[in-house]
Amino acid sequence: MALRMKRHLGQSISELRFEPVAVRLRAYVDGRPALDTVRAALVWEPRRLVPVYAVPEDDLLLAVEPTEPPPAAPDLAAYPPMLGPDSFEPHTTPGTVVDLVGPDRRLDRAGFRPDDPVLDGLVVLDFAAFDRWLAEDEELVGHPHDPFKRIDVLSSRRHVEISLDGTVLAATDRPLLLIETHLPVRYYVPPADVATSLLRPSDTRSTCAYKGHATYLSTADGSAAGRDIGWTYRQPLDDALRVRDHVAFWNERTDVRVDGELLRRPVTPWSTPAEQRGADADSLEFG
Repeated sequence: MALRMKRHLGQSISELRFEPVAVRLRAYVDGRPALDTVRAALVWEPRRLVPVYAVPEDDLLLAVEPTEPPPAAPDLAAYPPMLGPDSFEPHTTPGTVVDLVGPDRRLDRAGFRPDDPVLDGLVVLDFAAFDRWLAEDEELVGHPHDPFKRIDVLSSRRHVEISLDGTVLAATDRPLLLIETHLPVRYYVPPADVATSLLRPSDTRSTCAYKGHATYLSTADGSAAGRDIGWTYRQPLDDALRVRDHVAFWNERTDVRVDGELLRRPVTPWSTPAEQRGADADSLEFG
């Protein structure tokens, strides 16, 4: 019987995974070099959707010291089944939490040594603990790039309507469909087709490694359901140049109709933990 690819890929999420990185990787702390390596690996801890870098300890320009006192083991049952890139912890595989120590500053709990023979000698690193990352001579933002991920942006003439609790927030016959591996299709709407009178800018910002820095919109009524309901990229990175200034809304939290058909709300890391735990295989998306 044919196996749906999404399910096949999703089955590995419970495993500790890695992939060698075939580029020169550099990072900086306080403007000073902190690592320089051509022997890095990407590591996905169990339940993690986004990889982090691991480098040989010999290629770190910082000292590595076990965190004292050792942190208590996390209560993983308290966390959702899928963990995004928002935090370096909890660690979901056995190992040792370490501090990275420079001449002027200690980066508390910014490293992790997994107890795995394949990853022996590598230190997994908190991307956010460093000021700047370079892959070869290209700046990285947000988190490491996943070599098994890609983005397509497709123009369309399908009618897309997005509503929240019965109120139409956007309707267009010229959406741009941003298709990102393992995530729901995001429908980017031209600003002229968005009900801007119903929305207000919020203070929330986020960073995507592939699309850049996003700014958010909330509904003008101040409702909790409408908080940060949509976003836009004012200065996107290369993969998302075509969606500049367009507005996308959370499929997980809004009603999206395409050519009149109501789409099923997907379940992703941006759904609530309860929604993640209750999802069936067809609605669950893996990033």
